[in-house]
Amino acid sequence: MGAVRKAVLRRRAVPWLVLGLWIAVLALASPFASKLADVQRDRAIDYLPASADSTQVAKIQDRLPGGEATEMVVVYHRDGGLTAADKATAAEQIDRIASAHKLTGEPQGIPSRDGTTLMYPVASTEPGQDEEARDELVNAVRDMAKGEDGLGVDVGGEGALATDASEVYNSLDGPLLYTTAGVVALLLILIYRSPFLWLVPLAVAGVADYLSMGVAYGLNQGFGTSVSGQSSGIMTILVFGAGTDYALLLVSRYREELRRVERPYDAMVAALKGCGPAVLASSGTVAAGLLCLLAADLNSSRGMGPLGTVGVLCALAAMLTLLPAILVLLGRRVFWPLVPRYGSTPKARRSLFTAMGSSAGRRPLTVLAGGAVLLGALALGVLNLPGSLKQEDSFTSKPDAVAAMETLAKAYPERGTQPISVITPQDRLAETLTSIRGTRGVDSAQKGRTAEGWTEISVLAAAPPQSAGETATIEALRDKLHGSYVGGPSAEQIDLKDTNARDRLVVVPIVLLSVLLILVALLRSLVAPLILVAAVVAVWGAALGIGGLVFGPLFGFEGTDPGLGLLSFVFLVALGVDYGIFLMHRMREECLNGAEPATAALTALRTTGGVIASAGLVLAATFAVLTNMPLVPLVELGFVIAVGVLLDTFLVRTYLVTSASVALRRKVWWPGGLSRAPQPPVRRERQPEPV
Repeated sequence: MGAVRKAVLRRRAVPWLVLGLWIAVLALASPFASKLADVQRDRAIDYLPASADSTQVAKIQDRLPGGEATEMVVVYHRDGGLTAADKATAAEQIDRIASAHKLTGEPQGIPSRDGTTLMYPVASTEPGQDEEARDELVNAVRDMAKGEDGLGVDVGGEGALATDASEVYNSLDGPLLYTTAGVVALLLILIYRSPFLWLVPLAVAGVADYLSMGVAYGLNQGFGTSVSGQSSGIMTILVFGAGTDYALLLVSRYREELRRVERPYDAMVAALKGCGPAVLASSGTVAAGLLCLLAADLNSSRGMGPLGTVGVLCALAAMLTLLPAILVLLGRRVFWPLVPRYGSTPKARRSLFTAMGSSAGRRPLTVLAGGAVLLGALALGVLNLPGSLKQEDSFTSKPDAVAAMETLAKAYPERGTQPISVITPQDRLAETLTSIRGTRGVDSAQKGRTAEGWTEISVLAAAPPQSAGETATIEALRDKLHGSYVGGPSAEQIDLKDTNARDRLVVVPIVLLSVLLILVALLRSLVAPLILVAAVVAVWGAALGIGGLVFGPLFGFEGTDPGLGLLSFVFLVALGVDYGIFLMHRMREECLNGAEPATAALTALRTTGGVIASAGLVLAATFAVLTNMPLVPLVELGFVIAVGVLLDTFLVRTYLVTSASVALRRKVWWPGGLSRAPQPPVRRERQPEPV
């Protein structure tokens, strides 16, 4: 009797204890979560490669008098040609700007050859490294530089472009969170067909997101982990996407156990025992894949690894502790109107995945070959991907800084309008200036600030910004100026492209190896993990190929973000293997219970197909939210991952992995024990009974 009483008390106390612990954790995390936005940085140095010339330039410029300079170009333009009154207005406004703000040097107007445009390069060290002060300065200059009577005025340059980008990133947090939560809520309502049940995993995901913000702030303060608008946005997506996936798997198993077990607490324990290992393995795979980004040299990619991992692990902790506690406390009624009664059986319905599995089981080699050809054909679209994305093409809607850059490109086709920054040792200034001015493609070079043994030189190329001619000039300067650093906006784009290429060569093999080792340990096999890894790599190639078919022709994008290949690979491999784990884990469980491999594969697809499909739809929808954001890199990343997840869910898992498992039979578990046929029982000769 005492044991029964203790069991009853445990069933009642454990859920409340878990709920109380989470309330305490949130209370501790709350002061830190609210500070995450304060440490979010979207300056160039927060995205640049750690070892590149442009990064060294940005770091040294921070130490020069006044700190980092905010460089702008005030552009006055009239289609029919500037009038004398226009020029007088421009001069008056620039004088007011110079008197109101601390500018480096006296601004000089540079007219275009056709007389339609007049540009004034201006720079100020007034804001230093303070992003808010920089934005205030740029907006103040824009308020002072106003056109009238048909005179167009735009403020561009590196500082203005950074301000426009910062405003976009700052505007993402609210819309991204609300849109993601709304999409997940809608899908959960359709999946669960319950007016109450969808609220529980959605609320738990919100709690996990809030906790992840506090942990991310702690990583920033304790280890200097960089936090950018991109990485914090991806963290939110991962919390809701991966967390909802884990919730779908747990709730599905819990519903199944409620029909078999009388008490909700015992049913939840059974559900956690049944699906817990698969959820832990899948989250571990995602975390391991994301942590491989620490090997990247690009600051933005390296910072995204820990933040993405934090998001996944916080989602895991919430879905395996807080979600079960709330569901147990609410009891069976949370499933209303489709309440799983004890001892009942679900209505027998012909499953779509049963039909799919049957087709894959009848002709496995044909299905496998057809799927491989389809994925290969889609991957050819990679050849149609547009070139590297330029700064001015990074926005889906044109901000003021981009309009200024376009005007400058048309009015000054014969010269550069964006300075190249050179940092040289102070004692070699004269020699460096001579070398710069003697470099082919250089239009002018002017000495800037000096401090701590370094001198800044502002160089204008003869070619327009981010053109082939300017790129050749930057590369020539780097080859010629030994001991000096060459940076600036255009040099940063070159470094981003080169470093992403290097990171792909380093990170991709590490991701593949780490994921493969985890799968081998989980599935006790070598062949099955190789099938899963090959499948997700094929999905990545096909998804990128589809992007190549639509980015330019359909979306009108002028380029592809240099980091798209690496980031989409890491996310698709890590997240795609999730569903493979759910499927293969159930398949292995069936084999351990005595089923033949072909039967186990079809049973696993029939029992997990609906959950995997639901999870895939939710994950794809959460990443698809990024396609509504005003930044082209986020749109491209969200599109490729969403398409890849859908391909993985409805083609690769359903047909290709299943057909490969049916075709290979026991060999799929080689060299584990399941790969060997069960030995028939040993027959013993019956001995004659003694007389």
